[in-house]
Amino acid sequence: MRRRGLTVLLGALLTALLSYGVLSVPIPYVVLGPGLTVNTLGTSDGKEVIQVSGRATSTSAGQLRMTTVGVQPTVRLRSALAGWFSPDEAVVPRELVYPPGESRQQVDQRNEEDFRASQTSAETAALRKLGYPVQVLVKTVAADGPSAAVLKPGDVVTSVDGQQVTSAGRLTELIRARPAGSTLTVGYTRAGAAATAQVTSREQDGRPRIGIEIDQQQPHPFTVTIDLNDIGGPSAGLMFALGIVDKLEPADLTGGKIIAGTGTIDDEGRVGPIGGIAQKLVGAKDAGAKVFLVPEGNCAEAVRNPQPDLPLLKVGSLDEALKALETLRAGGEPTRC
Repeated sequence: MRRRGLTVLLGALLTALLSYGVLSVPIPYVVLGPGLTVNTLGTSDGKEVIQVSGRATSTSAGQLRMTTVGVQPTVRLRSALAGWFSPDEAVVPRELVYPPGESRQQVDQRNEEDFRASQTSAETAALRKLGYPVQVLVKTVAADGPSAAVLKPGDVVTSVDGQQVTSAGRLTELIRARPAGSTLTVGYTRAGAAATAQVTSREQDGRPRIGIEIDQQQPHPFTVTIDLNDIGGPSAGLMFALGIVDKLEPADLTGGKIIAGTGTIDDEGRVGPIGGIAQKLVGAKDAGAKVFLVPEGNCAEAVRNPQPDLPLLKVGSLDEALKALETLRAGGEPTRC
């Protein structure tokens, strides 16, 4: 009997050790959870997140909080099991976050670059809204290209076929909107004088081009700096743009409320979808948000993962986001997902 009891005890101990070993083995998944939220109108590490030099800024009674997703990069089975049963977390294949052939350091570097690019686009979109247009300048003209006898370095391209050029990206879109070999009416200014010219595009690298290199400028008599570290990815663009507008305009966009949101933004102010919307909603709710600005492309997923008493406002552009906040301040009902 004593030998049988010892055998059972040893068997149970071996089973426990094997189970612990299995549960401790890393698996090819990551766990996504609610991440940091930051008030873009506030401070981080003792410094203002959005800093403006050369112009007075306004203050707001509320907050504009960007949201993030926390990533647990090394996952063991026991953590994955906990994540699968958690309503606030998601367990996803590792390659969705860290593509095969890329190191974690490479992914982190790309995310940091995307984060910096989102800040630049947020500033561009916000300043355009505040009346500081983008100028698309000709840097160089190919000697044997379509524009050789027409455009010169220093020219400001203003339109293509009557459609306004509002950014470097928009100029590229307008040129590519018609097949190579099309004759385009290009508007430009030279030394302050407006003119138009006919330019026939040519195919190069599989795309229509007009043989110029361009630069984008946005003259304004002050400096905007975004100072925030240890965050990656492009999804804070919308909230940065709103923060810049709020700081430079007298009106308090927040209406005294905590407004959270997410979304990429481009130079034209278009808001794009992001990943991890479910986890960002949890983070926003935990931060006390009263509404959440959702990119139009994320609405369906957001509706499937609601947080109690957190209305989901649908936005597809900076203009729509500003309109939603204006409607909210007036006591109206903004468009929801």
